[in-house]
Amino acid sequence: MLKRIFLYIALFVVVAYLVLATTYLNAKPEKQICRNIDLLISDSVYSGFIDKKEVSSILKKKKIDPIGKNKIDVSIKLLEEELNKHALIDNVECYWTPENHISIRASQRIPLLRVMCNNNGNYYIDNKGAIMPSDIKCVAHRTIVSGYVEKSFATTDLYNFGVFLQNDPFWNAQIEQINVLPRHNVELIPRVGDHIIYMGSLKNYESKLERLKIFYQKALGQIGWDKYSRINIEFDNQIICTKRHE
Repeated sequence: MLKRIFLYIALFVVVAYLVLATTYLNAKPEKQICRNIDLLISDSVYSGFIDKKEVSSILKKKKIDPIGKNKIDVSIKLLEEELNKHALIDNVECYWTPENHISIRASQRIPLLRVMCNNNGNYYIDNKGAIMPSDIKCVAHRTIVSGYVEKSFATTDLYNFGVFLQNDPFWNAQIEQINVLPRHNVELIPRVGDHIIYMGSLKNYESKLERLKIFYQKALGQIGWDKYSRINIEFDNQIICTKRHE
């Protein structure tokens, strides 16, 4: 008899616990109010500004600002979808923190080349070879591309060349402008030296520029950077220089 009483008491306690736990868990989201937005932007040094104010403005404009709303009324997926539409954002991840904040982690699309030409308009090529609009807020200097530039050429061969220039400290600092001639021949305008570098096609650009770099170090450093008006590195194993007229 005593065992049966203890059994009933134990069952009652278990049932009461389950009822209270279920009630607590169901009520908890109602008390989880979004208090703030935490924003982390990667690569912000190299590209345009995407700050907390701009993110809040986007969310308010779309009427999905989470601050002050219950957790059950906030769609993480919707926040990510809307922010991913931003021209400078490559990818966004949103999640709740233990402090009831929405943490937004965004990676930016980084402008790599600035294309400015009359035939196909003005735009940027980003770090993944995609086209970006020209009206973005880009605070970093980017190599200018001018001339006869088709978008198919800009997003393939020119993009690969731009990646090479950016990853090479010497050429990233030296090349100011890429001018595309008919048939995709290319000439470069350097920051140091009053001359034009004629490359011809972009084929074997690494070996061409390595040969030019050696010429810079061994020759121009001795005779002067303004000695020649044109330096041709189109052909293998040779550099053809045109003297400047006095």
